[in-house]
Amino acid sequence: MSGGAGAGPGTPSSSAFQPVFGLAILVLSGMQLLMVLDGTVAALALPSIRDHLDMGESTANWVITSYVLAFGGLMLLGGRLGDTFGRKRMFIIGVTAFTLTSLLCGVAWDSTSLIIGRGLQGASAAIAAPTAMALVATTFAPGKPRSQAFAIYAAMTGLGSVAGLILGGVLTQVSWRLVFLINVPIGVAVAIGALFVLRESQGDRLALDVPGAVLATLGCTLLVLAVSEGPNGWGRPIVIVSFVLGAAALIAFVIVERRAANPILPFVLFDNSSRVAALGAIFLASMIMMCMAVFISQYLQGILKYTPIQSGLAVVPFAVGLGAAAAIASKLALMIQPRWLVLFGGAVILFGCLYASSIADDNPSYLPSIAIPVIVIGFGVGLAVIPLTLSVVAGVGPTEIGPLTALAQVAQNLGGAIGLVIVGAMVTSRALSQGGTTAPVETMNETQLAAQADGYGLAFACCAGIAVIAAVVVLFMRFTPEEVAEGQAAQETANSDLDPS
Repeated sequence: MSGGAGAGPGTPSSSAFQPVFGLAILVLSGMQLLMVLDGTVAALALPSIRDHLDMGESTANWVITSYVLAFGGLMLLGGRLGDTFGRKRMFIIGVTAFTLTSLLCGVAWDSTSLIIGRGLQGASAAIAAPTAMALVATTFAPGKPRSQAFAIYAAMTGLGSVAGLILGGVLTQVSWRLVFLINVPIGVAVAIGALFVLRESQGDRLALDVPGAVLATLGCTLLVLAVSEGPNGWGRPIVIVSFVLGAAALIAFVIVERRAANPILPFVLFDNSSRVAALGAIFLASMIMMCMAVFISQYLQGILKYTPIQSGLAVVPFAVGLGAAAAIASKLALMIQPRWLVLFGGAVILFGCLYASSIADDNPSYLPSIAIPVIVIGFGVGLAVIPLTLSVVAGVGPTEIGPLTALAQVAQNLGGAIGLVIVGAMVTSRALSQGGTTAPVETMNETQLAAQADGYGLAFACCAGIAVIAAVVVLFMRFTPEEVAEGQAAQETANSDLDPS
């Protein structure tokens, strides 16, 4: 990299920055779109995967959980890798690994190979995602160009969610393997594009806290494994040993983080009780979103016998409700204390989930019985999640934006993974207690299907219960609209002032 006249060492000239509407943003936002699409289509394809690979309920959930645990647990380390070894270099490595592991998932020959492939895919995403975000900040000029680039990048999340519901249904209708194999040509194009259109940037070379990242991911995975296996016998050795080793790993993680020179999880970030409440509420809200995404897809396809395309289209109103509420909440958060918005959104979610749980075993019609809770819950999620996201960075300076945003993403990913397994274990237990089975849905008789529907009804009731717990947590969140506005200003400053080094 070369600087212009008067530029300090490592500071780029204005000509070094890329135009906003060019190949660079196409490459970076393309990877974001790919990762969001992957999460959506995998949930939609899960019933087909479960049936074709003869997976039980708890085992099938690991197709989602293994990805999200690896992604969330290793994301903070992934960002540090980009700072240390070069963001472009690590982005290309992450994208390439994501592409190869997508291929592994697409040709998986049994449940074990698919779950391992999904875990490796999540680890690859943990490298690509944070480096992509950093590259957006360092590739485009401060001010309006950089703000436009971030807006395009963020828009890929919403676009990917909706497109994934439709595209995922179409691909799954042909073969569930295509939802992973479609990543391969896109990933190759993104990696080649990154090689030629992105320029290298690097942050501060800090010591890598590899032990901390490994212990956190291992501890969460073992505890999730114990909960997942519990319904088949809580006294079995695999359950007890997983609980003990998982708890030991998390205790070791706390000890390592307190002694590490540069911990991936600085405990100073938890000094503000309102911010801890916001992170806790994000964790719980992510439980609801993940469980709704997975169990409504399984309910529609397994119990109501929707095709994957019909199932995808059936939940599009969720994204519509979420988007409408998000637009409203982002403005109201600057006028009303965020906790009141979250509480109102939680009440809407509670109503929608309770209604969904009450009709789960009645073989309801789409209009109005299914469409109403889908759009209502989406609207409630939008009202709740946006103020929570804004609250995480409320009242902080520009230098704290990055760590807090990353921490919120970790809470979101781990919350979804842990929630899915806990609620999934309860669904399995309920179905078994009602005469159900863990066999594939397509082999169930009428009695077993009724038991499974009852289990899914419990899943929606659990989401209602989680919404109540989140409401209690949010009562401890005392941020004011002024602090939210201060955090937004700091975020804009952080985006504008981040220069490549």
